[in-house]
Amino acid sequence: MSLSATGIVTAINECVTLFQWAKSAISSLHSRWSGPQEQSLEDHVLQLESGLQSLRDTLPAMYDLIDKAEWRSHEHGVAKLLPNLNDAMTEAEDLLDEFTWYEKKVQVEGNASQSPFTEFFDTVIQGNFNKLSDVQSRLNLLSSHLENMGICGVTQRFDKLVRPETTSLPNETKIFGRDKELEQLLGYVPAPTNPKRKRATSSINGSTSNQVSNDSRMLILPVLPIVGLGGVGKTTLVQLFCSHQRVLAFYELIIWIYVSDDFDVKRLTKEAIQSCTGNEATSDNLDFLQHALSKHLKNKKFLIVLDDIWDDALKGNGQSWKSFCAPFRNVQEGSMMLVTTRCQKVTKGVRTLEPILLEGLNEYIFWIFFKSCAFGSGSSNNYPELECIGRRILPKLKGSPLAAKTLGRMLSMDLKALHWNFILESELWELRQEDTDILPALRLSYMYLPFYLKQCFAFCAVYPKDYIFQKDCLAKFWVAEGFVESNGGIPVEHIACQYFEDLVFDAKKCMLESLPDEFWKGKVIRLMKNLNQFRGDLEITNVHMLSKENAAEAVLKNKKYLDELILNMQSRIIQNNELEVAQLLQPPISLKSLSFLNYECVSLPTWFFQPQNLPSFVSLTDITIDGCENISSLEHFLHPDYVPAIKKIRVEDCEMLASVPTDNFGGFHFLEELHVARCPNSCSQRLVSPSLKKLYLHGSGLFRNIDCCSLTFFYLVCDFVTSIQLEMWSLPALRELHIRCGSLASIVGSTDLSTAFSCLGVLKISHCNKLSTLDDLLTQEYLPAIEKIDVECCPELLSLPGESLTSLTSLSIAGCKGITSIAGDIWRCNLASLEELAIQDCPDLVSIGGAKAVAEIKQVTIHMCPKCKEANQINIRSRQRYLC
Repeated sequence: MSLSATGIVTAINECVTLFQWAKSAISSLHSRWSGPQEQSLEDHVLQLESGLQSLRDTLPAMYDLIDKAEWRSHEHGVAKLLPNLNDAMTEAEDLLDEFTWYEKKVQVEGNASQSPFTEFFDTVIQGNFNKLSDVQSRLNLLSSHLENMGICGVTQRFDKLVRPETTSLPNETKIFGRDKELEQLLGYVPAPTNPKRKRATSSINGSTSNQVSNDSRMLILPVLPIVGLGGVGKTTLVQLFCSHQRVLAFYELIIWIYVSDDFDVKRLTKEAIQSCTGNEATSDNLDFLQHALSKHLKNKKFLIVLDDIWDDALKGNGQSWKSFCAPFRNVQEGSMMLVTTRCQKVTKGVRTLEPILLEGLNEYIFWIFFKSCAFGSGSSNNYPELECIGRRILPKLKGSPLAAKTLGRMLSMDLKALHWNFILESELWELRQEDTDILPALRLSYMYLPFYLKQCFAFCAVYPKDYIFQKDCLAKFWVAEGFVESNGGIPVEHIACQYFEDLVFDAKKCMLESLPDEFWKGKVIRLMKNLNQFRGDLEITNVHMLSKENAAEAVLKNKKYLDELILNMQSRIIQNNELEVAQLLQPPISLKSLSFLNYECVSLPTWFFQPQNLPSFVSLTDITIDGCENISSLEHFLHPDYVPAIKKIRVEDCEMLASVPTDNFGGFHFLEELHVARCPNSCSQRLVSPSLKKLYLHGSGLFRNIDCCSLTFFYLVCDFVTSIQLEMWSLPALRELHIRCGSLASIVGSTDLSTAFSCLGVLKISHCNKLSTLDDLLTQEYLPAIEKIDVECCPELLSLPGESLTSLTSLSIAGCKGITSIAGDIWRCNLASLEELAIQDCPDLVSIGGAKAVAEIKQVTIHMCPKCKEANQINIRSRQRYLC
């Protein structure tokens, strides 16, 4: 539990009742102890009470210290200490939570039994006395280090190192994808051909005149906000606008002020005067400065830009903003103010015109921009593999130009697939970046949140990325966690909902993934403590970062209502305690779905095995083992006696796995789906299952014998399979078969028709680079029910057999450059019964079986087949059904 400063004091005061009860209990049970023992116990209770009371003074000050330290988290020393201080604070909060829990327990059970005190003595006094002392010492030591760094005196302002000053001159030589927004801005500037036309801003002043004289005035200066996330390009857009010839010709004066989070009216007024005169304003009298600025602006059409405004512009109930705007009244018609901000509150507080919302670049433009950042001025045509990786990186960047520049620069340093894949697989915070890059830009939004919203925002990190939040549900969690402070008679649930509304925009601009994992390490585990009635699904990521103590506190095996558990180690480095932590996260035997991801140890936790002293997972229906590269065996886990109700098994990216124990699968009476992917060393002899309906084999060994009487779907992808012996397969119910095997040279049939695919309706064969014939498979005896055949990218395939398949309605052939004919009189008859025929990229194809037969087909597509006689004839006779 993490409490607000007010909540901490309240909870400690509540615990006073607990210690009064404890002292009373000691006196009433004095017969159990001698005089010295009783005195010693009383001393321990007093010391515990005193230690907790000291938190009343310590923790609120620590929250303030953390808040200040975050403003200097870009400094190495502060960044190193800050996570440690957060951890110590969490431990202190957990201790307090435990004492509060005992307080409630005593209130419920009363003094009717001595058991509450016995437990309090055994667990709390003996177990937590030293822990409390250690936590207090850690807090004192860490706060002392930070105070020695000058944290206590730090001004909560953005450091110029992470927020460099901007100017009106464009930094970019080329701008991508902002034409629409630029035209929208230019709409407020009269075209040179008609400088006296009525402007869009006239309506603000109630003017109805069709002509505007040179000395017409505006009572209020129009303010147009440009709002968007950090790094989306607000400043760049305004720089482009300010440098446009129409703008330069229309405005007599352009004033650019970089505001940042220091909205000091006097400073900003001085900078405006300096822009007008070129001389520094020396007076400190605000009245003098404002009159001077008003005089300089008189009878001038001017544009003033306030770049990067934050919430402090509205401090003093908006009085600071009103004071700054005082010199901009009764100004020349056509003058205007542009404001850039990422704060929705600022937008609402300063606008007189509808704001321009700047979003991420659209996918097409963003890809062009990203390529220019990653490949420089050179073309990317020479790097097709890198282009493919780049397209997979692109969604991580959410259309942000700054993010594209950041990662583009990193990628351009090494144009090799290994380097690009490393960046693809890394999270943003794992990449080393300069101070002015995307993460510091995003973190600024988080830093400027008030402390109570920081707590609420950080809590959201226990949910998976891209999770869609429900306001009422999240608000209840915030209230339960003590993040929401009461305000008069307003229900705390209503206040929490307002917190949600405040974060709706800010959460977007912060991006959950912009904060490092150590910020909330262990939070989700601590939330599980004492929640044995927890229902639903639970995902724990970065398990490798948990301590054994964190994992033990969860006691997941007691959460009997837990349905789905996802344990994601998310580490490519073996941790010393990874096995122990995984062991302590043993789920309940009532679990229905388990995903075990990215585990690096050689041995699985013992709860994965089937020894007699451990109960079976009798309710488990779904299991995923993914990214466990060093695991060699699943024999003891995937066994009918241990997981009897299993329906779906997925095993992926287990490089050292020797086999999937499919010899035992005959005992799985409910198994419906089996996925085995990228397990290159797995080699199983037999797959026998009476219930299996879907089978996916991808980059793994092929079972020599497959006997699955219920299988309806089979997807086979494997580059090292060279031959398929159809006599080894018994799949009487199979309806759809996909084969994609780069080294496959032959598909060998059988004279035993009991192995025929009597129900197969769809056959897809693709990228079988060495396959030269399908004669044994494409026969009426083997495929009596076939309806659709797709053959793609099989360059060694020379022809399709001439036998008629009477039920065939759709035939598609693409990229089979060796095929010269679909031959024979029988095929001619067969083609006449087709409803759809598609042939593409078969440059040597000469004949299909006659133009007359082809012409009868309802839908024909023939593309990139220059030698095909029928194509030439069909193009004349039936143009609408032929694509050239």
